[in-house]
Amino acid sequence: MSGILFVNSSPSKTSSSDLFDQSGLSALAQQLVEAARRAGADAADAVAVRGVSQGVEVRDGRVEESERSEGDDVGLRVLVGQRQAVVSTNDVSGDGISKLAERAVAMAKVAPDDKYVGLADPSLLARKFADLDLLDRTVPTTAELERRAVEAEASGIGGMVLVTSTGFHGSYLRSSQGISMTAISGEGTGMERDYDFTSAPHASDLAAPASVGRKAGERTVARANPRKVETCKVPVVFDPRVSGSLVGHLVGAVNGASIARKTSFLRDRMGEQLFAKNIRIIDDPLRVRGLRSQTFDAEGVTVKKLAIIDEGVLTSWLLDTATARELGLVTTGHAHRGVSSSPSPGSYNLHMEAGEPTPAELIADINQGFYVTDLIGSGVNGVTGDYSRGASGFWIENGEITYAVSEVTIAGHLLPIFKSLTPANDLEFRYGVNAPTVRIEGLTLGGR
Repeated sequence: MSGILFVNSSPSKTSSSDLFDQSGLSALAQQLVEAARRAGADAADAVAVRGVSQGVEVRDGRVEESERSEGDDVGLRVLVGQRQAVVSTNDVSGDGISKLAERAVAMAKVAPDDKYVGLADPSLLARKFADLDLLDRTVPTTAELERRAVEAEASGIGGMVLVTSTGFHGSYLRSSQGISMTAISGEGTGMERDYDFTSAPHASDLAAPASVGRKAGERTVARANPRKVETCKVPVVFDPRVSGSLVGHLVGAVNGASIARKTSFLRDRMGEQLFAKNIRIIDDPLRVRGLRSQTFDAEGVTVKKLAIIDEGVLTSWLLDTATARELGLVTTGHAHRGVSSSPSPGSYNLHMEAGEPTPAELIADINQGFYVTDLIGSGVNGVTGDYSRGASGFWIENGEITYAVSEVTIAGHLLPIFKSLTPANDLEFRYGVNAPTVRIEGLTLGGR
């Protein structure tokens, strides 16, 4: 059994007192915006991140590798008329700020026109920033990390400063704590592996390391001696570790960029009943201690809780300012960006609400079926909705989970998958995308 620990802290300096001080980043972002305006930009925004990362790798109870890195990154977006350019660097020494701004403006002047680009409407910008309790201020030492790594634990801090020429100035810090374990059993071609992990902004919200290790070991042992099955069409039940992937496929299809490009199989289905009436799928950026929580998006727009699916009906796309303008709508506050990219739509804390049956009740009437615990590959066509994934898990027989199954493919189409989906009552908020155990009717299982 092996455990790997990674600690990523950003933005930060070496000392713990500087770790939570973002004043230097704020000043740097402000200087970038001002330099862009002096260089001839009509509008600009800047992102500044300072990072420290540490990694400790442990295998069989022994530390195998320890590493540390530090660095600064800044990104500047400028607009000249309807033209846009984004530049980034990790060197702002000397006259680096002025040179970066001048280069960005020069690039924007020769960029193609795009009538949809621009900063967010000032009336939509966040003015108040709720305390979402995202930061655990306990910073472990390297020695402490090594001790934790024996139990497969990790922690980190990350954050961002955003400044725009329309007057927005915001920042956030969030910590991440994690415990992960990978277990291996068997030898040669009979080798099997599985894992478990838990993550949260605060260490106090994590599952116990012993529990994580035990689950990883139990799952690995259960996968021993997998069998093959014949090709058939059966009910398929998704374990919570993989059921969130179905939510992810939905969210990819309602991303405003895909809708604007007409590359989504849902582009003409706004307001339609895609799921059963008891299904709600929520994106909640304001969840206290949420893994992906924040109070403003990458354009400074106020964020809010959104039911993407409400009573089974598709209610909204995920939009940033540019895609909203292209579609004749208003941004939903879902802009994301890095230092070297312009904003694009993305989600925050996603979850499918729990249903009423227990997982056992969900499979009780299945004579022959498949329980999925692991998915392989990304065989989902976002344009057509066709679904095909490699999978492993367990065979269901007479309402009971029986022997391990590997090297199969599950296939269907996302519209019927959504329509037949039944959720269990075991929702837990463990990941960035969460869903309970779910049952899908009549998928094709490709075996021998």
